[in-house]
Amino acid sequence: MFKIVLFGAGGHARSCVEVIEKSKKYKIQFLVDNKKNLKLNPYKIIKEEKLLNIKKKCNKALISFGGIKNLELRNKKYLELKKIGFAFPVIISNTSYVSYNSNIGDGSILMNQSLVNAGAKIGKNCIINTRAVIEHDVTIQDNCHISTGSIVNGNVKIEKNTFIGSGSIIFNNIKIGKNCVVSAGSIIKRNIPDNAVIK
Repeated sequence: MFKIVLFGAGGHARSCVEVIEKSKKYKIQFLVDNKKNLKLNPYKIIKEEKLLNIKKKCNKALISFGGIKNLELRNKKYLELKKIGFAFPVIISNTSYVSYNSNIGDGSILMNQSLVNAGAKIGKNCIINTRAVIEHDVTIQDNCHISTGSIVNGNVKIEKNTFIGSGSIIFNNIKIGKNCVVSAGSIIKRNIPDNAVIK
């Protein structure tokens, strides 16, 4: 098993820990978070003071905090850690289905019962959350969060730093721009421009 360190120790981290543990491919060394009074037994949570010392102990990492209204913090942390030499494996739940004709970028995590179909391309540092469906030939760019139970139908393109809320349905052939927030339960039948907030 490879050693891995998680950056973030909140609610999303708890789900990430379970996916990693059940995969039996990686052994979590510790979690890194500067917030006080966080606990995630049996793992130690350390402060982010000396990143180079952390890297000496373990050079594989996952960003384990989520993002809804602002995914820039995830992106900033990913780029910072990448710059100093951390490697970002793809983490896939044992209960996910991932087509052999799909492509998943470094640092992305596919949560329980997610589905990624033929021809799909998922960028770096993405969250494909529990029971999300990514259909054939979908392109999801870097640093996106496709939340629980969302359905992204065929040939959709979602540009970087975009959040798709729980239970949303994106119709075929739709393009959603960068830095967008699509609220939970939305039904998207038209193209969405950059920086849009869909309520």
